[in-house]
Amino acid sequence: MNLVLLVSIFILCTGTSLEGALRSNVSVGAIFSFSTINGQVSKIAMKAAEDDINSDPRILGGRKLFIKFHDSNFSGFLSIMGALQFMETDTIAIIGPQSAVMAHVLSHLANELHVPLLSFTALDPTLSPLQYPFFVQTAPNDEFQMTAIAEMVSYYGWAEVVAIYSDDDQGRNGVITLGDKLAERRCKISYKSALPPDPIGNETDVTNELVKVRMMESRVIVLHTFSKTGLMVFDMARRLGMMDSGYVWIATTWLSTVLDSKPLLASNKSNSIKGALTLRPHTPDSKRKKDFMLRWNKLSNGSIELNPYGLYAYDTVWIIARAIKLFLDQGNTISFSNDSNLIGLGGGTLNLGALSVFDGGNQFLKNILQTNMTGLSGPIQFNQEIQDRSLLLPSFDIINVVEHGYQQIGYWSNYSGLSVVSPETLYGKPPNRSSSNQHLNDVVWPGGVTAKPRGWVFPDNGRKLRIGVPNRVSYRDFVYKVNGSDIVHGYCIDVFHAALNFLPYSVPHTFIPYGDGHQNPNYNELVYKVTTGDFDAAVGDIAIVTNRTRTIDFTQPYIESGLVVVAPVKKLNKNAWAFLQPFTPLMWAVTAIFFLVVGAVVWILEHRINDEFRGPPKRQIVTVLWFTFSTMFFAHRENTVSTLGRIVLIIWLFVVLIITSSYTASLTSILTVQQLSSPIKGIDTLMTSNDRIGYQVGSFAENYLIEELSIPKSRLVALGSPEEYSLALLNGTVAAVVDERPYVDLFLSDHCQFSIRGVEFTKSGWGFAFPRDSPLAIDMSTAILTLSENGELQKIHDKWLLKKSCSSDSESSQVDSEQLHIESFLGLFLICGIASFLALFIYFCLMVRQFKRYTPEDPDPSTPRSFPTARLQTFLSFADEKVERIKSKSKRKREEMSIRSNGFGKETESRNGSDRIQRDISPERNNGDSWRD
Repeated sequence: MNLVLLVSIFILCTGTSLEGALRSNVSVGAIFSFSTINGQVSKIAMKAAEDDINSDPRILGGRKLFIKFHDSNFSGFLSIMGALQFMETDTIAIIGPQSAVMAHVLSHLANELHVPLLSFTALDPTLSPLQYPFFVQTAPNDEFQMTAIAEMVSYYGWAEVVAIYSDDDQGRNGVITLGDKLAERRCKISYKSALPPDPIGNETDVTNELVKVRMMESRVIVLHTFSKTGLMVFDMARRLGMMDSGYVWIATTWLSTVLDSKPLLASNKSNSIKGALTLRPHTPDSKRKKDFMLRWNKLSNGSIELNPYGLYAYDTVWIIARAIKLFLDQGNTISFSNDSNLIGLGGGTLNLGALSVFDGGNQFLKNILQTNMTGLSGPIQFNQEIQDRSLLLPSFDIINVVEHGYQQIGYWSNYSGLSVVSPETLYGKPPNRSSSNQHLNDVVWPGGVTAKPRGWVFPDNGRKLRIGVPNRVSYRDFVYKVNGSDIVHGYCIDVFHAALNFLPYSVPHTFIPYGDGHQNPNYNELVYKVTTGDFDAAVGDIAIVTNRTRTIDFTQPYIESGLVVVAPVKKLNKNAWAFLQPFTPLMWAVTAIFFLVVGAVVWILEHRINDEFRGPPKRQIVTVLWFTFSTMFFAHRENTVSTLGRIVLIIWLFVVLIITSSYTASLTSILTVQQLSSPIKGIDTLMTSNDRIGYQVGSFAENYLIEELSIPKSRLVALGSPEEYSLALLNGTVAAVVDERPYVDLFLSDHCQFSIRGVEFTKSGWGFAFPRDSPLAIDMSTAILTLSENGELQKIHDKWLLKKSCSSDSESSQVDSEQLHIESFLGLFLICGIASFLALFIYFCLMVRQFKRYTPEDPDPSTPRSFPTARLQTFLSFADEKVERIKSKSKRKREEMSIRSNGFGKETESRNGSDRIQRDISPERNNGDSWRD
């Protein structure tokens, strides 16, 4: 359908096609506006390339390359006409069009007729090869140019830019790409100013847009247009004072084209463009380039100077010639055939039959994309990805316009970023795009200054900043207005002024008190005034909370804050049982149990081998109790002999050391520090009770208690001053007050009968509020950090907020003495319990092994007990026997068995020996001799 629309406007009355060349000629078309700088330079360069190719018969094998030029004269209609005329005369390729607008249109015609379009000036990044496969850009497109500009903006530390552009496809899409590249570097375009496209723009349109730009906050301006409109913008900007110090102008490649090809024109405009930065496509030096530049004066007759686009024009012709040579060498023939889509559409006087399809167009396009050559512009090779057919290793020179011409301050390449070293030098090294490796030389900025502009001013062309400050009624140490004047003082104001002193620029401002002067203002409303533009900033004791950060930007906090609970307290009287307070009842009980358990374990482990743990039962009980509790003071006199017993005792002594040390520390605190008591233990107590809670008027505490903690609003009582705090707490109107820590510290400095209960249950800070993305917020944050590092912030705090009075006492008594709970020692008790269990288990296993070894399998048949009962009785007797005695008896038994085996008195010895063993190991028959030493 697009082709039909294009053809329908091609009204030719002739019925025969034009014969533009002989069969031996290869026709190539060129569509440009030859009155433009690039049009003039490109025509000369393409003609020179045509002559050079035709002078060498080896290139096309005796064929002649014939370039037909068509002047579109800024007209889209004439561009279409020229393209259709070329298609009539069997043209195998078209160089152009010059503008991206026409490239979007003519690419549909190229797709239909398979005739490649090659352009080095229509560099719109949205001319995708997926949509326009027969359109090829032979110069770096604007995506790379916008990437270079975005990296320059980031390199100099600017956050926002204003984009001025021609309102056509190339201008709009270029600025969209710039916005994307800036966003990747956490920058943005704050304002877009569209101008009429060349050549219809006029001074009135330009002036109206520049007046709007001058009212913007950003002073970094990117100018993406063409030479006629661009020079007009600079001229009007100079008249409006926008080329003075403080501004930054970055122009795209159109300005470098003027500087290179029209130096006289640039010199006439030098006052308007001085200090601007611009980009120029980088073309490395070579002998061929130098020789061509020497030929240029003869080629141009001195009418115009060469610029990089002339080099790209020359190379584009050579790309086509090499592709033709490869096409013919592959055995292909240049032929055309009728387009089947045009059959039946030839009514009237339209000569549609003259439009034919290039039969070898796909192969010819493939040959173009496989180009690998070194031209005047440097190495030429296309990316082979289907979604990106751009030139490999694109790069730009970065130029600064100065008093008498320009100076090059560095390079940008897609390989290594910003550098003062030429890209060719860096291609042999690994790519390194880190910020530490990005460098540019010094710049002379607009106004002749060499110091980097900060890149922004306050809106409305730098008028005084309107700063809202809370008109407080209470806690006036933070912010207060002097009665009868507009002067504002206080801790927050001093911090703000101190931070301003660290900024490298002045900030004219005026303070505007907010509030009726009868009660503290609502801080949410004050912050909202910043978002609506009523205030340019808000300075004061403004807490940084979540719902506020969604709409404005805060600086770095200059003081820590957080909500705390304040409640009345009473002194605890000392009593005779104070020594029991360090431990909770459960802690006392568990500790006592472990004393007994460990004593019993040690007794079991030592009883069979240690004489100190043997004897009558009453004596052993006393020994165990004495040993157990004497370990509390490390005064036990009984020695442990067994290895297992020593291990258990070492672990237990370590546990005792920790427990006694903790007890001593806690008891010392109880007996020496004044203890305070209150039924309110913290915010948890308030949440589970139905007591009323006080809060400061205007504070965010009200919303926090309702929305975050789900406390009914009916329980909340608004209080306006420290005196109201005290009165409400004393008469029971409220059980506690919830407020921010800085206010509470001041309150407690004069009211010692109250104390902070629990800990802070929110963590935040106070900061200065600015509109979203305000660069002043970033600079002020840096200044606040500097104040904190050099100690100045602490000095301001001490000046306003350090109170003597009883603040130190209340600080030390802000919480109850915490008793030591079992949870704090659970790990120690667990280790000790596991060690005791393992020791007993190992001991039992060893004893069972000994029992099997030293006792007979069968019980005495004379005993009436059942076998299991007798066996258990035997084991208990064995467990009570001393180890040395068991070993001695076992030895005697083995001797008797030896005698019996030799035949001496088998029956007698056997019976006597059995009686003796039974008598020795039976506690019932030896009358307790086994308890003796």
